[in-house]
Amino acid sequence: MPTKKLIAPFYERLALILIGFCVLGYLVVMAKEIIDPMIFGFLFAVLLLPVSNFLEKKCRLPRSASSFISILLLVGFVGGIMYLIGAQISNIANDWPMLKSQVDQSIINLSGWVQNAFHINTHKQLTYVNSTAEKIMASGTAVLSTTFGAVSSLLLFYVFILIFTFFILFYRRLLFRFITWVFSDDNKAIVVDIVENVQRILRQYILGLLIEMVIVSGMAIAVFYFIGIKYAALLGIIVGVFNIIPYIGIFTALLLSTIVTFATGTLSQTVSVSVSVIIMHAIDANFLLPAVVGAKVRLNALISFIGIIIGEMIWGLSGMFLSIPVIAIFKIIFDRIESLKPWGYLLGGDYEYKEAAQKKMKTE
Repeated sequence: MPTKKLIAPFYERLALILIGFCVLGYLVVMAKEIIDPMIFGFLFAVLLLPVSNFLEKKCRLPRSASSFISILLLVGFVGGIMYLIGAQISNIANDWPMLKSQVDQSIINLSGWVQNAFHINTHKQLTYVNSTAEKIMASGTAVLSTTFGAVSSLLLFYVFILIFTFFILFYRRLLFRFITWVFSDDNKAIVVDIVENVQRILRQYILGLLIEMVIVSGMAIAVFYFIGIKYAALLGIIVGVFNIIPYIGIFTALLLSTIVTFATGTLSQTVSVSVSVIIMHAIDANFLLPAVVGAKVRLNALISFIGIIIGEMIWGLSGMFLSIPVIAIFKIIFDRIESLKPWGYLLGGDYEYKEAAQKKMKTE
């Protein structure tokens, strides 16, 4: 007589799922120091894998040398971007006397507006500013030590990312064999398909973001030069770099570009820069992002926004960067496991069904 398979009630399964999410979230928070740079290292390793394979197969280099040279190329690319930004910042340092006078004039105008609007005279405003400055100077040592500690931790974080990137590139075949060996032979084809799709989609997504960053930076620099503001190249690069941060980056770029333009230009230029940044973001979100990135990561906007918020709550700024790729990896896994396909549909929405319907209409 065949035995009946016992299925737990829905509320029991839901409770187990919620408990599992809570435990997983706690472990992720506690293990941030190692998991955070490891995931970044995995993403960079996926991006550099074709370069490493080329150096290993075409140039006949050992795997350790090909992995190390690939990382050096990545560091050189990031260093080039930092050099461009640093060169523009040095121009601001050269124009510091003129910049200071413009800032002082802006402060005087702001003080007059506060006096007229809130009836607070200049003496009271200066008293408040001076008392605040004294408090900041009194805690200057603590602020300096905190800043030094933060910079040291950030440098150590970058070093860990490079180390993890090297080891993942060097031991990539070992890791791939381990993943396929853990599962049974019946599931080997699905596991291989998941691994290949994760590599392909993440690589296309990262390259698409880099291309998008370059295009947005070039467009912003051209628009800012046309408006006639100073430091157009610096502000354009800032807009392009911050644009790759989903949702939050555009507001940060808008704030920074508006402040710098207000301190170095006229009010009309400040308004023009603000409107231009908003228009460029609209063009990027509606036309450039779908065309360049190609919606490689098929996540709906609600899930993306929730993921970014949760990522920021868990890991801060790095969590915002990693939220989209991590959710994309889960979606790839969910789409290829029959019992988890509803979760994959929840993350993505109707993209696949619309594409399937379009293909069916074309074939008919």
